[in-house]
Amino acid sequence: MAWHQLSVITDESTAPELSDFFSELGAVSVTFSDAEDEPVYEPAIDQTIIWSNTKVTALFELDTDPDVVHTLVFNQFIGQPLDGWNAEVLLDQAWERAWMEHYKPMKFADKLWVCPTGQERHEAGTICMTLDPGLAFGTGTHPTTALCLEWLASHDLQDKVVVDYGCGSGILAVAALLLGAKHVHALDIDPQAITASRDNAEKNQVQDRISYYLPEQFDVLTADIVVANILAKPLIELAGPISALVKDGGKLVLSGILKQQAGEVAASYRQLGLNVLGTYGREDWCRIDAEQKTA
Repeated sequence: MAWHQLSVITDESTAPELSDFFSELGAVSVTFSDAEDEPVYEPAIDQTIIWSNTKVTALFELDTDPDVVHTLVFNQFIGQPLDGWNAEVLLDQAWERAWMEHYKPMKFADKLWVCPTGQERHEAGTICMTLDPGLAFGTGTHPTTALCLEWLASHDLQDKVVVDYGCGSGILAVAALLLGAKHVHALDIDPQAITASRDNAEKNQVQDRISYYLPEQFDVLTADIVVANILAKPLIELAGPISALVKDGGKLVLSGILKQQAGEVAASYRQLGLNVLGTYGREDWCRIDAEQKTA
């Protein structure tokens, strides 16, 4: 299937309203991206990242008239900064080819393969997870995800209950199940992440052992293992709720942390009584391993 991809550059105050307007016009998805080179490492909890110059990109079905959308948008936002209007037809096959050039099978801890469809690896003593691009973040290529996959693939997960706090694409949840976990509770603030996680669980035939939650749906429980691959600021702000999920003697895996932030993150969990077992780095990022003390 092909789509109309329409994009325009605006400022941080107009971008949210423009996104809503695109949706009202029938966009099937709307995304924000940096129109310049302005990295944002630490959004607040529930904050959508918006840059001072933000490119707002909307996908529409092919029966949409891009010229009509253009006219409606510019009439709606008279006097507000709109620049760089672009309209093109996006072909699914072209997207898939571009993706596959960069996404190749990856192996973690000599045990877990993460592979795109059609490139699965089946070796003795290894487990293969099939994962394809979707709407949510997480393919294993980013250092923070790789660090978590390495932890999962190098520990005994047999019959463990796991919480994936900020599940994204569901890559960590699905990996845990394939590696022997009994059940995974997957939580995310983004409904698209829940959709992507469900799709990837079904692709790997583990859908019967995973539960999905938005924050308001999540009931407090304790788990043998809690994995939280988000960012340092929310890890610190949510240290109490995250720590409370780890059963006595249970393991906590924290990632999405820049190396210079590791000390502050570790301190926030030590203050809550957890044993910090170590910090492990890859490129500019790190993972913190911790353990809940036994009562």
